[in-house]
Amino acid sequence: MEKEDKSRRKFLQFGLLAGATGLATAILPGCQSTETGKKVKVLTADGKLVEVDSSHLDHHAAKDGFSKGEIRKGIEGRKFIRVIDLARCANERKCVEGCQKAHKILPPTEYIKVKKMQDSDLGSPYWFPTMCYHCDNPPCTKVCPVDATFKREDGVVAIDSDRCIGCKFCMAACPYSARTFNFGRPEQTKFTEANKDSIPENNCTIGYGAEGTVSKCDFCTNRSAEGLLPACVLSCPNGAIFHGDELEDVVTNGEETFRLKELIRNRAGYRQFEELGTKPRVYYLPPVKRQFPFEEATEAHNTIE
Repeated sequence: MEKEDKSRRKFLQFGLLAGATGLATAILPGCQSTETGKKVKVLTADGKLVEVDSSHLDHHAAKDGFSKGEIRKGIEGRKFIRVIDLARCANERKCVEGCQKAHKILPPTEYIKVKKMQDSDLGSPYWFPTMCYHCDNPPCTKVCPVDATFKREDGVVAIDSDRCIGCKFCMAACPYSARTFNFGRPEQTKFTEANKDSIPENNCTIGYGAEGTVSKCDFCTNRSAEGLLPACVLSCPNGAIFHGDELEDVVTNGEETFRLKELIRNRAGYRQFEELGTKPRVYYLPPVKRQFPFEEATEAHNTIE
């Protein structure tokens, strides 16, 4: 089955990048190609952008059985949301480690990245955790040619690894650089004596998706389905990450619970790059009255300027 999935992925990928000529038959052999008049841009094998009719990229995701309906629908009656208190983040990276362990991914792959931020020359720097923001208006879902990434009713933006062909269009469309690609490097696919402590005892595979596919933060949907908080929330020793349900107007870090609207209003919560209109489901509380002095990390981290 795994071999067939890889063959299908390579076949679809080849068809997508082959260009406008014969695109419909390369991707959808045997299907009707009635043109819709709506043009979309695709990347050819020689790096050129060409326009083709959207009918050539219609893979009928709801009918082919590659995606389970319940996975795409999400958890009924929920609308997950997150708040990060920047005054509490000391860059201890426990959230990163907790996420890696929960998703069975190994360094250097990270779904959460903690970056150094400084708003001005006179301002004090602070730590800024980033992840997939599960936007309500996600650009990533609009560019995927095979409907592998989609928005669920519970607010989560998810990826169907069985459908993903690794074209990276979603990675290019995401303004937050939240997605990672599995190149099949040894550190992503092999267990060694050096990294064995990062792997849960009863697991022998990495939950990173197949080689040649894209993955990212999923808001720990499996844990949410069981009524558990995400791994990053529980791993943070300072309680900087709050997770909850917008419909219930509640967020918690496991020890403290707040009304979402009151917390955002009273602490001047904001969303990153609000002007883009992506409507992220992750809010930030400004780093005022910090609980910790800023200290440079021992490892190199990216800086947002």
